[in-house]
Amino acid sequence: MAKKNQTLGEFIIENQADFQYSSGELSRLINSIRLAAKVVNHEVNKAGLVDITGAAGEVNIQGEDQQKLDVYANDKFIQTLTNREIVCGIASEENDDFITICLQKEDHNNKYVVLIDPLDGSSNIDVNVSVGTIFSIYRRITPMGSPVTIDDFLQEGNQQVAAGYIVYGTSTMLVYTTGHGVNGFTLNPAIGTYYLSHPNMQFPEDGNIYSINEGNYVHFPQGVKDYIKYCQSEEDDRPYTARYIGSLVSDIHRNMIKGGIYIYPKSSKSSNGKLRLLYECNPMAFIAEQAGGKASDGHQRIMDLKPTELHQRVPFFCGSKNMVEKAEEFMK
Repeated sequence: MAKKNQTLGEFIIENQADFQYSSGELSRLINSIRLAAKVVNHEVNKAGLVDITGAAGEVNIQGEDQQKLDVYANDKFIQTLTNREIVCGIASEENDDFITICLQKEDHNNKYVVLIDPLDGSSNIDVNVSVGTIFSIYRRITPMGSPVTIDDFLQEGNQQVAAGYIVYGTSTMLVYTTGHGVNGFTLNPAIGTYYLSHPNMQFPEDGNIYSINEGNYVHFPQGVKDYIKYCQSEEDDRPYTARYIGSLVSDIHRNMIKGGIYIYPKSSKSSNGKLRLLYECNPMAFIAEQAGGKASDGHQRIMDLKPTELHQRVPFFCGSKNMVEKAEEFMK
């Protein structure tokens, strides 16, 4: 039973039984993500003081300029997960291909693969707006003892064993699920410990916030335009409030606490939408569903989509259940 002021370490130990098939590795995996997040948090918090903000001069697989902190966060998470010797493979939004990890030469006996967006919303770093990390964990499907293959990463979201995000904001929070509800932990920077601050997080069934980049309105499908008009009409409890940060972690986090819907649809500019199925949509969908919310591509459940490539993009509708279902009605 979740108790406020419990540390993340205590919570993980107490809930070890929730991790089916695990003999401690998944707990150690969550712990290593916690450690890497503290290191990244330290850099994010001092980003304004040193020359670490700004572009790194490289472009990632999606053709986006990599911020220096993106590269730093990517290196830190990969380094920490590799050093702890608990995963057999990592895929990152910042890397073209997945990374195979073996403990010693020819030893491929770990059970889990991690998919990670090391620094989501990084274009906001220079203006001191919240950014985050998103992670997703699966059991490998290839035989133990063999190197991981692309199939271990191209699993449907409904096969996730854990997912979470870290939001680096006014306070730093780690929010995660292992399929037994969603819990949020806030970092006490004075002693470097995460405490359970948001036990059993739930999306309100209804909300009054809609989060979408309306600057792209002319490029949206008609169903999305109609839903926006619905949100803006003076009727019942509407008009809704528009709130869009442009940092997926921050937008979803706010809407989970206050009630709302986040939409990044396909458009005439990006025919598949912009968000990545594996690094952003699947983990956020798992969290949303575990918190009583809903996530779809406007027509079907996100976590039932079969991935075909590592950096696949999909439209994304996520948030309070009734709001997502209403948006889906307009998409029909």
